[in-house]
Amino acid sequence: MNKLPCFQANDIRGRLPDELNEDIAYRIGRAYGEYLKPKEVVVGGDIRLTSEALKHALSEGLRDAGVNVLDIGLSGTEEIYFATFHMGIDGGVQVTASHNPVDYNGMKLVKAGSQPISGDTGLRDIQRLAEENRFSEPEAQRGSYQEISVQDDYVSHLLTYIQPESLKPVKLVVNAGNGAAGHVIDAIEQRFQAAGVPVEFVKIHHEPDGNFPHGIPNPLLPECRQATTDAVLEHKADMGIAWDGDFDRCFLFDEQGQFIEGYYIVGLLGEAFLASDPEKMAGAKIIHDPRLTWNTIDQVTAAGGEPVLCKTGHAFIKERMRQEDAVYGGEMSAHHYFRDFAYCDSGMIPWLLVAELMSRKGQPLSALVSERIALFPSSGEINSKLSDPQAAIELVLAHYQSDALAVDTTDGISLDMGQWRFNLRLANTEPVLRLNVESRGDEPLMQAKTCELLKLIRD
Repeated sequence: MNKLPCFQANDIRGRLPDELNEDIAYRIGRAYGEYLKPKEVVVGGDIRLTSEALKHALSEGLRDAGVNVLDIGLSGTEEIYFATFHMGIDGGVQVTASHNPVDYNGMKLVKAGSQPISGDTGLRDIQRLAEENRFSEPEAQRGSYQEISVQDDYVSHLLTYIQPESLKPVKLVVNAGNGAAGHVIDAIEQRFQAAGVPVEFVKIHHEPDGNFPHGIPNPLLPECRQATTDAVLEHKADMGIAWDGDFDRCFLFDEQGQFIEGYYIVGLLGEAFLASDPEKMAGAKIIHDPRLTWNTIDQVTAAGGEPVLCKTGHAFIKERMRQEDAVYGGEMSAHHYFRDFAYCDSGMIPWLLVAELMSRKGQPLSALVSERIALFPSSGEINSKLSDPQAAIELVLAHYQSDALAVDTTDGISLDMGQWRFNLRLANTEPVLRLNVESRGDEPLMQAKTCELLKLIRD
């Protein structure tokens, strides 16, 4: 049996052409169809040069399994999520490698209701069928193929999260990351202009180009942020927005061009949701991950919501949101999830909410977050590649446990040390430890404890 290393923990991602190619894409389509037995599946692809061919091969596999294919063309992952739940389709597949290098591609899979197909919810079964590659003859009644557009309905849905008429004059730098998000920004701009909404867009890296002339679209990397910062300063913009390769994550920059850590956006969006209708939202649940928590808990609680801790990762967050019927969930990695978006993550809804919050409060983004950063300074995620990461976790636990006020093992280890806390967790796919440290209003303490932990881990 031919093993397929492109199957990762929660999606499909591999180097071209040895780990992922058109033959493998066809087999994934056949396996998806055989496992789920859907009548209709929606497909789309990002701007990568190989996405169209892989999407075609995937579609041929689906059609040979008797599945009708609806192709929405160039899209972001969230457009597949939207099409799947909005049209009541049996499933969806987005061809994308998000922020991976240019010689990679992959797929993100969902079933009806845009529920994720991940490691323990069908992905391993699809992998097994694709690896076995023992499919019956193609169905006598092959599935059909049709190109469709959901863009108008999708943009209309995005604008339900705000009251566009409440937006005050604002200038936004939008970095579409080599063009993936560009078509959505253009459509929102047309809606705003038609309605007289005073939003000006300054567009950079806007045209679709799968050669990635402006680098890998991954704003988590400091070297990928400078263009957005420079444009914010040059155009005296009120906010900068940059997206990753399939724009299911957005990253925000304040009016001074400063990158805002995703952690502080979680609390900000939680507050924005709760403040949008205080009576209706009273007691609403907000899901957050364990890496950095104090600011989110403080902001959500003060706004009348209930913070709920959940293991890191989109499959865990989405499942917990459904269980709790949470209105919003956020991760410090800039994934933001919304109940009315089928509990899925969106890179478009967050910046709309923040722009509205800035208008409503009459404050710049820097003012909205600077107080929070001072109250709960944090290290940001620091990675350490180790030969035996589990031994390092046990060493750290033994060192601090006796002085800890609380120990939580929801995801790795989280220790509350009173005036400071930390989370240490193992990466899903490599021998890397990820460390996050925060304190209560004491940046020197946070810095000192971060250094202390890193020395213990790395020595």
